[in-house]
Amino acid sequence: MAKRAAVRKQEPTPPAGLAAIPGTASSKASLELDRLIHERVRLAIVSALAVNESLTFNELKHLLGTTDGNLSVHARKLEEAGYLRCDKSFEGRMPRTEFRLTRPGREALERYLSHMEGLIRSTRAGS
Repeated sequence: MAKRAAVRKQEPTPPAGLAAIPGTASSKASLELDRLIHERVRLAIVSALAVNESLTFNELKHLLGTTDGNLSVHARKLEEAGYLRCDKSFEGRMPRTEFRLTRPGREALERYLSHMEGLIRSTRAGS
């Protein structure tokens, strides 16, 4: 039997003349947006919590104009990533769910916003 040579998968190289995005490192990871935050409803949740110390489930639902199920699914993804903290309690006999943005969530939003600002600056400079 003939020995097979190990095949190395090479990372694709960017096309010549590709402009770097200002404010970002040149690594592949820096060229990609945080897909978790980039989704519209999740970006809205994180943004709303960035300017409010905390919001209840119902406050977020009304603010974003979304359904219970939609908000629940997106909030859970952010919570699993460590971007949100979810506290459940009762007010009398009524359940109360309150969300807060965590430090990693705030840092992820700041990176996302910086990346988007760099893309905007780069696009405007190229016009």
